Amino acid sequence: MWTLGRSKEPAFALPAGYRIYAIGDVHGRDDLLGDVFDRIDADLRGHHARHAIEVYLGDYVDRGPRSRDVIDRLLARARHRDTVFLKGNHETFLLDFISDPQVLRSWRQWGGLETLMSYGLRPSLNPDDAELAALSAALRMAVPDSHYAFFEAMVPFFTLGDYYFAHAGIRPGVPLTRQVEQDLLWIRDEFLEWEAPYEKMIVHGHTAVMEPEFRRNRINIDTGAYATGRLTCLMIENDTAFVL
Repeated sequence: MWTLGRSKEPAFALPAGYRIYAIGDVHGRDDLLGDVFDRIDADLRGHHARHAIEVYLGDYVDRGPRSRDVIDRLLARARHRDTVFLKGNHETFLLDFISDPQVLRSWRQWGGLETLMSYGLRPSLNPDDAELAALSAALRMAVPDSHYAFFEAMVPFFTLGDYYFAHAGIRPGVPLTRQVEQDLLWIRDEFLEWEAPYEKMIVHGHTAVMEPEFRRNRINIDTGAYATGRLTCLMIENDTAFVL
């Protein structure tokens, strides 16, 4: 457990009655996502919250084997839970590939072939231009309308109380109200190396770490689920935060 008010640093807190469960990068690990649902449900049974919100930090697809199943599971979850789905940089690859087949030349290095296979496609390891066009058209047909609606509804950030949630982080020195989506989805070194406080505590993923990182200005909960088998869920309530 990490209680933010115990040190000399300013306390970060949520409004009374709210509890947030923040979930790191899923990357096609439908099995681990189901385990996280079980942990959240068990926690809510034992500790009721008036307002429980699940915030998913993006990168639902790629690398792991079951991207399509992840989206199906999240859509089902959203029907009976208060959920926020942030956009990750990997979701942009999928959407861009549908309009530009050449995107796969870079996307495949980021786990795009696994995503195509999860939607029933069978790409070769090094597709030529004709295959790229065919795969793009096939994916366009294979993605259900409900998945398109999910991708279109994703948001670049979420904030509540003293916490700000973004997939990759924020641009240091830029007010939170003026952050741009490119940075929220892609930033890395400038954000990670910044040690001064931000306006709020930033909760993010995008950069995989072996264990969740609790810093004075940010919390990283991307624990590389697709490779490590560890999908992190952070519970935040009042001025306390801990890994569930």
